[in-house]
Amino acid sequence: GNMKVVLMVAEKPSLASSIAKILSHGAMHSRKGASPACQVHEFVGPFRGDSSVRFKMTSVCGHVMSLDFQGRYNNWEAVDPGELFGAPVIKKEANPSLHIDTFLQLESRGVDYLVLWLDCDKEGENICFEVIKAVQPGMKPHPPGEQTLYRARFSSITDRDIHQAMKQLGTPNRNEALSVDARQDLDLRIGCAFTRFQTKFFQGKYGDLDSSVISYGPCQTPTLGFCVDRHDKIQGFKPESYWQLQVQIRCDGRSVQLEWERGRIFDKEVVQVFMACIKQSKTARALSVQQTEKTKPRPLPLNTVEMLRVASSGLNIGPQHTMQIAERLYTQGYISYPRTETTHFAENFDIRGTLKEHARHPSWGGMVASLLGGNMQKPKKGHDAGDHPPITPTRCATESDIGGGDAWRLYQYITQHFIATVCPDCSYIQTTARFDINGEHFSCSGKTVTDPGYTAVMTWQDISDTERMPIITKGQTYDVADVKMAERQTSPPAFLTESELISLMEKHGIGTDASISVHINNICERNYVRVGPGRQLIPTSLGIVLVHGYQKIDADLVLPTMRSAVEQQLNLIAAGKANYDAVLSHALGIFERKYEYFVQCVSSMDELFEVSFSKLADSGRPMSRCGLCRHFMKFVQAKPTRLYCQHCDKVYSLPQNGTIKLYKELKCPLDDFELVLWSTGARGKSTPVCPYCYNHPPFRDMKKGTSCGECSHPTCAHALSQNKVCACLECDQGFLVLDATSGPKWKMACNKCNMLVHFFENANRVSTTDELCPDCGSVYLEAAFKTQLPLPGGGTECRGCVFCDAALSSLVQVHHAVSQHPMYHRRRGRGRGRRSGRGRGRGGRGPKDKMAQLDAYFV
Repeated sequence: GNMKVVLMVAEKPSLASSIAKILSHGAMHSRKGASPACQVHEFVGPFRGDSSVRFKMTSVCGHVMSLDFQGRYNNWEAVDPGELFGAPVIKKEANPSLHIDTFLQLESRGVDYLVLWLDCDKEGENICFEVIKAVQPGMKPHPPGEQTLYRARFSSITDRDIHQAMKQLGTPNRNEALSVDARQDLDLRIGCAFTRFQTKFFQGKYGDLDSSVISYGPCQTPTLGFCVDRHDKIQGFKPESYWQLQVQIRCDGRSVQLEWERGRIFDKEVVQVFMACIKQSKTARALSVQQTEKTKPRPLPLNTVEMLRVASSGLNIGPQHTMQIAERLYTQGYISYPRTETTHFAENFDIRGTLKEHARHPSWGGMVASLLGGNMQKPKKGHDAGDHPPITPTRCATESDIGGGDAWRLYQYITQHFIATVCPDCSYIQTTARFDINGEHFSCSGKTVTDPGYTAVMTWQDISDTERMPIITKGQTYDVADVKMAERQTSPPAFLTESELISLMEKHGIGTDASISVHINNICERNYVRVGPGRQLIPTSLGIVLVHGYQKIDADLVLPTMRSAVEQQLNLIAAGKANYDAVLSHALGIFERKYEYFVQCVSSMDELFEVSFSKLADSGRPMSRCGLCRHFMKFVQAKPTRLYCQHCDKVYSLPQNGTIKLYKELKCPLDDFELVLWSTGARGKSTPVCPYCYNHPPFRDMKKGTSCGECSHPTCAHALSQNKVCACLECDQGFLVLDATSGPKWKMACNKCNMLVHFFENANRVSTTDELCPDCGSVYLEAAFKTQLPLPGGGTECRGCVFCDAALSSLVQVHHAVSQHPMYHRRRGRGRGRRSGRGRGRGGRGPKDKMAQLDAYFV
C-alpha cells in the first residue's frame, strides 16, 4: 500500500537496463513505457534508511528538449537573419516521435523521490534539469526542506561504481546546466544568422558550390581555419635545393654510413670544395666513442583527446566514429566513461584491481601477471580536470566478446594504453662515434634496447635496434670506402591530419572533449574538407574561399581566439563565477556587431567566390520553360539542385536527392510552367513537380515544397484528386497515388511515406475511375493489356478494387521505396494488412483535414 516510490532516470535505454540489473542484483521486472524507445525496470530495495521502497528505473534518449526559434523566425524567407540575435527562442521536444516528455510525466505520477543517473558531464547535468522539469509537477508533495531530487555520480557501469554512487547521492549542479544552455543559445543564434545570410547570398548567385548550406559555426569555422591555414602554407612554399656529403667507411668487413656534422648546405660550390678536401684523405680517424643511457617515458593515463588522436593516426578511425564506438563500449560496461579531460589517477583509484581483471587475457595476460608480480610502476601524474578518471578498461574481454572490427581494435588500444601506464619506461643505450677526415667531422650512432618496458605492450612505439653498430675503437683509423655529394630539395609541410587538428583544437580551446569530433565531422559533411590518404584533411575550394573571405572581412570570425574566450566564460558560468545573462548578452553583442559588419562587407568575400565558382547564368543546362517569360530555365545539378530563369533572374528550388527530367513538356494549368519529373530510381518513386507551385503554394492548405501528387487542385490531371486510390496503409497522413509515369512497371506510392505498391506489370495503360469500392472505399482502377490476362474469364481489360478483388490482388506487391529524401521519412509500418483502410478512399475523409496535416518538408 504505502510503499514509497523512487523514479530513476538514465541517459540511454541500454544504460537503464544495465544499472537496474546491478542495483536489483538481476531480480527486476521490465515493462514497456509510453515511449517506443524506453522500458521501465521495476524492483524493490532499500533507499536512504527506508528498508524497502519500489524502484522504477527508466531512461531518456539523450536530450529531452532542444532549442529553436519561435514561429515565423524559423522561416528563412520571412525574417532578416540579423533579427535572430534577439529573436525569441523556445525549448521544443528533441525527438517528438519518441514522446519522452509525456512518458516522463506519466511515470512521475505519485513518485516520492527522483534519482538522476544521467551521464556525469555538463550535457548530462543539463539533461537532469530537463528531466526535473517534466517529472517534478507529478511528484507527491513533500514537507519543505526535505530533499526529493538526487544526483548519482559515477564513471563506469561496474557493480562497484554503481553501488558506490547509490551510497553517495548528491544534488544536480544548476550552474553546469546553465553553461550548456548558454552554449546552445549562442551557437543557435550566431550559427543560424551567419548561415542563413551566407546561404541565401551565395546560393542565389553561384551554381556549383555543391553544398546545400553554406554554414558558419563559432567552433566549426575556426576548425576549418586550421585546415586552410596549412593549405596556404603548402601553396606558398618554394622548394630550395641543398647538398649533403655522404661518406661510407669500411669496418669489420662491412660498410658504415657516416653523417656529416655540417648537415645541409645551400651552396653547391662550397660543398664541392669540402668534397675535394675529403677525397684527399683515404682514412677516417675515430675521435671519440660515447655511450649514454636513455629512456623513452611511458604514456600518461588516457583522456578523450589522446584517444581520438591515436584512433585517427594509428587505427585509421575518424573521431566521430571513435566516439560512437567508445560510447557503445561504455554502455556495454567494457570501458569507463569516454569523455574526460583528466590524465591523472586519483589516490583512491584501484589500479591493481583493474589490472588483475586482465591477468588471464590470452593476448596480454602474461605481461599483466609479471607486472602484478612486482614490476608494476606508479602511473605518471598528469592533469586533474576534476571530471572523470582517465579512460580505462572495466572488464576483461576477448575479440569474440566484443565482436571484432573497429570496436575490438579500440578496446584493445585502451587496454594496452592502460597497461602501459603502469609498466616501466623503455630504456636503451645510445652509442655515438665521431670521426675526423682531413679536418671535417662525421659521426654515426646506434641504439641498443636494454629494457623494452611499456613498448612490450604498445609495440608500435618500440625502438627498433638500429643495425647493430660495429665495435669502434677510439684513436683507430678506418678506410674511406665512398664519398658522394647528394642533392636534395626542401619539402613543403603535409596537409593537416585529423590527429594534428585535434591537438590544435585542444591547444586553442576550440570545442570540448565531447564536441571536438562533432566539429571535425561537420566540416567534412559540409563539403569544406575531404579526408585524404593517411586521414589528411584537404580543404575543398569552397572551404578555402570561405576562410579567405572571412580573413579579408574580419579575421576574428575564423581565428580561434574569439571562441576560446567564450569557452572560458562558459566555464566560469559552470563554476558559478559568472552570471548567465551577462555572459550571454556580452557575447551576442560582439557577434551581432560582427554580423552587421560582415553583411556590409560581404562583397569583398564575393570577389573571391567569383574567381572560384561559376555564376548561375553560366552553370546548368536548359531544361524546362518558365511560365512567366516562356524562355528555357537552366537546371543546376550541383547541390542544392534547382532551376534558374536567367531572363527573370529567379531561382526555383526542387526536391533533392533524386533525378530531375522534363515531363513530356506538359504544363501546370495554374501558371503555365512546364512540369518536371522527380524520381528516386527504378526501385524508388517518382512524381511530377511544378517548379512554381513547389516554391509558391497555390492553395491555402498547401505548404512550400509540395509536389503534384499532393496538390489539392480539383481538376488538374496530375493532382491528388485525379490519381488518389486510397489512404496509405502505413502512415496516418498520406494517400496512395497512382504513378502515371511508371508503366510498364506500374506502381502507386504514398505521397508522404515510402510505401510502394507494384501492380499490373506490362499493362498498356492503368487509370483511376470515378467508382469507389463498396467494401473499402478505394478507387476502382482500370488496366488494359496487350495479351490475354491470367484471370478467370481472360480478356485484355480489367477493372476493380486492387485490395478487395481476389483476382486483381494476385497482381499486387507491396514494397518500400528506396529513398533518403526527407520528404518521405521512413515510418515503421504498423503491420496493417493489405485489405485495410475501409471507408478511406475518395468517399472517405475529405482532403481538407488531410491537407492541413501536410508536414513541412523544409526544416
